[in-house]
Amino acid sequence: MKENVVKNKSFAFAVRVVKLCQYLSAQKKEFVLSKQLLRSGTSVGAMVREAEHAETKNDFKHKMGIAQKEINETIYWLELLKETDYLTTDQFESHNADAIEIIKLITAIIKSTKANITP
Repeated sequence: MKENVVKNKSFAFAVRVVKLCQYLSAQKKEFVLSKQLLRSGTSVGAMVREAEHAETKNDFKHKMGIAQKEINETIYWLELLKETDYLTTDQFESHNADAIEIIKLITAIIKSTKANITP
């Protein structure tokens, strides 16, 4: 079976987000923003997994659209955590680069799916 790149990358990203949130809670004593980051950052992979078993192409596109919104929200929380000095520039850039890669993948998948749906 062909490797599912977006599935693998979104899962690895979720693991990184969980670890980052553990760090923010334990080391920075930050609990509110990190919980938002945890929710959005882990739901990306969950939506990608749901899309794997979509009932129709439109259902697949919808679920991937939700994943796209979640990764975009995750980028917002990362930016906010960096601007409020909870994340160093290096921490932010590393996580943000992964998020940008995932949003590009998801966007390409959505565009391709839209092109293959017959009206």
